[in-house]
Amino acid sequence: MSGALVGCLAGFLAGFIGGLGLGGGGVLVLFLTLFAGVGQLRAQGINLAFFIPVGLFALVFHIRNHLVDFKAAWPAILLGLGGAALGSLIAGHIGAQAVGKLFGALLLALGGWEVFAPHKEKKAASPADRPGADDSKRRKSV
Repeated sequence: MSGALVGCLAGFLAGFIGGLGLGGGGVLVLFLTLFAGVGQLRAQGINLAFFIPVGLFALVFHIRNHLVDFKAAWPAILLGLGGAALGSLIAGHIGAQAVGKLFGALLLALGGWEVFAPHKEKKAASPADRPGADDSKRRKSV
């Protein structure tokens, strides 16, 4: 398989995962660093540029489907902006190798948590229970 085709597939897969709201940045950064020979910090910059339009596109569809609860999201957004500023400042000072190791450790920790931590079964929400759903359309239980 040619490098260009693999790159297209990686971009599609990262976009698909991002569209699901799961964050496909890990896929894209891993592809760029492991298979395309791009340095860690440059791969992260490409990833950020990639996900601005992809994330906005996915957000529009999630809003249309009433899957976004902005009231609940605002604290994370505001703290995320502060975290992004701090992380961006630190990334330039600790070097690409350290950033790559931190990224790998984070992926391993999150993967281990997902595989081994006990998760409670959650009842699937009905469309009327989605954030932003019109309360007047919800059925009242008697």
